[in-house]
Amino acid sequence: MSGHPMRALRGIDMETGHLANRLVNALDAVLSCPQAVIELAVTTICAGGHLLLEDVPGVGKTTMAKALAKAISGDANRIQFTPDMLPSDLTGVSIFDQRSQEFVFREGPLFANVVIADEVNRANPKTQSAMLEAMGEGNVSVDGNTYTLPEPFIVIATQNPVELEGTYPLPEAQLDRFTACTSMGYPPADVESRAIARVTGEDPLNGLEAVCALEDVRELRARSARVFVAPEIADYIVAILNRTRHDDEIVLGASPRAGFALVSMAKARALVHDRDYVTPDDVVALAQPVLAHRLIVKDSRGSSALERRRGIVDRVLSQLAIPSAARERDAHAKPFSLFRR
Repeated sequence: MSGHPMRALRGIDMETGHLANRLVNALDAVLSCPQAVIELAVTTICAGGHLLLEDVPGVGKTTMAKALAKAISGDANRIQFTPDMLPSDLTGVSIFDQRSQEFVFREGPLFANVVIADEVNRANPKTQSAMLEAMGEGNVSVDGNTYTLPEPFIVIATQNPVELEGTYPLPEAQLDRFTACTSMGYPPADVESRAIARVTGEDPLNGLEAVCALEDVRELRARSARVFVAPEIADYIVAILNRTRHDDEIVLGASPRAGFALVSMAKARALVHDRDYVTPDDVVALAQPVLAHRLIVKDSRGSSALERRRGIVDRVLSQLAIPSAARERDAHAKPFSLFRR
């Protein structure tokens, strides 16, 4: 970044570097999960999307979601989903006020900048439909009225792929609303050892300070949307989508919304890496987390389903040539800061 003209965001001086990188580094300092997962989460925020964390209990999914909310100075609500939950438990309800003699709307936990949806697949289909509207439209409908959710609005949901008793599989339409899906996995032995040595009984996030304000997140999203996508990159993304739609192992391939999600995430990754253009590497790095959970494949059930879909995405990528023109241009390009005046 040194030597590049740059306009600092509010509260971020020029020497601290890129704001997205500040977020990644701040989270990496307090979390015991792979930096690649943290970068994917920050990329999802910059792309204006929602993140699904599919992993076994106890690996820090909820902690990471709370850390993200604190780092961006956002209001956060945690919802523990259960089979008996009603849509009104999420959206809020209209209550009759005796003094005003009118119905007054009381906001539910969805009215937050970051919604931590723990074990989202335990909610019944009716409740999941309320989540679908919130994630897709950015608003909720109650008693014939529509209420706009805060901006930014980010859902970070978790689900356990192993324990399936008492769960309702997320419908394809809702899975399609999650911009990306990833697994944190067990931490490396050295990372886990350091985390255990640091245990003091205090909240590990107490030392995490806000890196930016919500208006900075909105600015990051605006800058991400302006990242350049070359025609060769767009053709490459379409080729990937088409290949999933004609694969013998796939029943239902990637939708056009999946393509929009992939290009949005590729733009955001370019932003995180301080570029104003998308490279083929951005697309390759994000194809699996953006596309795999959206695919419906033959004879795949239980905890191995996502892993199999990821493998299919990798195979699809291996069958397609990376755009050579884009590669040649990237080799001679000089990245410059997106914070130019």
